[in-house]
Amino acid sequence: MKPDYKNWMPKGMVCTAFAATAVFFILFIVFGVSGLIKPGTLRTALFIILLLGTITGIISSVWMALMYRAFSYNGKRKLSKQVIEGIAGYVSLPEGGKGLDVGCGSGALTIACAKRNPGAQFIGIDRWGKEYASFSKTLCEKNAKAEGVSNVKFGKGDATKLDFADETFDAVVSNYVYHNIPTNDRQAILLETLRTLKKGGCFAIHDTFSKSKYGDMRAFVKKLKDMGYTEVRLISTTDGMFMNKSESGRMALSGSALLTGVK
Repeated sequence: MKPDYKNWMPKGMVCTAFAATAVFFILFIVFGVSGLIKPGTLRTALFIILLLGTITGIISSVWMALMYRAFSYNGKRKLSKQVIEGIAGYVSLPEGGKGLDVGCGSGALTIACAKRNPGAQFIGIDRWGKEYASFSKTLCEKNAKAEGVSNVKFGKGDATKLDFADETFDAVVSNYVYHNIPTNDRQAILLETLRTLKKGGCFAIHDTFSKSKYGDMRAFVKKLKDMGYTEVRLISTTDGMFMNKSESGRMALSGSALLTGVK
């Protein structure tokens, strides 16, 4: 039995993008190019709208296909595996310690951290929304069983309001989660996550920390240090750590970084 961690770019999403592009192209040919509609304002408007839709669809579909290929656990690149192992490498828990993975998806990061810390317990939480319908608590549990890992638990949770007391965990981790949450203040969500971290605990959170999504992350690092956190670092993962600059540019991941530190 092998684990099935799925793909961070769902196959259904890629297929839907290609199908939508095909529909736009067909409509473009029928209504924008053929003689079905007489020349005039309406035909010109349809020509422009459907052409733009087709071009946008092609660009989006190709981008999604590149992402799917790079993130596949079964392909040559295996970027997902490289990222997961890289984040897990920052986590070292004491015997009997507790860790939290926010937005665990298919359980990959939770399980990787648990394997590295067999004397600790890890909890993975997720809302498992319709956007990632193939991810579920059952899938996480099956993957843990396939990996021979028993020191994990999975359950539903909301990253914006965690159902855990202050200073519950010795470590908190997360991967590519917060940028998907619709909010104007993702730094506040990070603070909600870090609220559950014990004094002396470590965190390793990877995401696309672009300024448009997160604001000034350098200032946020300073804020954490002013709050008493130590060794806080914002490390770019697009300069060879997980991917090179050329690859990150092709996949629009130039803002990817790893926020690490100790409380």
